[in-house]
Amino acid sequence: MMETDATVLTERQVAVLERRERGATQREVADDLGTTASNVSAIERAAEANVEKARRTLELVRALRAPVQFTVAAGSSFDELVAAVYDHGDEAGIKVAYCRPELYAHLYGLLASVTDANKLTEPVDIGLTEDGEVNVYANERGVGSNADGGP
Repeated sequence: MMETDATVLTERQVAVLERRERGATQREVADDLGTTASNVSAIERAAEANVEKARRTLELVRALRAPVQFTVAAGSSFDELVAAVYDHGDEAGIKVAYCRPELYAHLYGLLASVTDANKLTEPVDIGLTEDGEVNVYANERGVGSNADGGP
């Protein structure tokens, strides 16, 4: 089991979630942990509530750190992506901290897994900080991130 000390989940919640993610039924988890299926259900609900609260906290921190945020649609070219970054920066009065070639390299390094033939294969969430840093945020589709502890 993973360490829970630095998380919002209890050891019991992690134990339940791990087993459920591996496909165990609530009854099977209950038998493994020596409890009832209704207790497993309650633990699972509490864990999911904690995960949702942590997600909302990360969204708040993200908004504080990058006041300019936008999504670039799947199918957009890297030229369109880079132009969108500069356009949003201009609208907000923020000077992007990268020249155009640096920005291409920075974004491509973060988005290579969702790029095909110089086009995005999935929508991506972008943030622009007050000091001009350009962040790519993780999303539910698994796109990587350079912000808030992401890869």
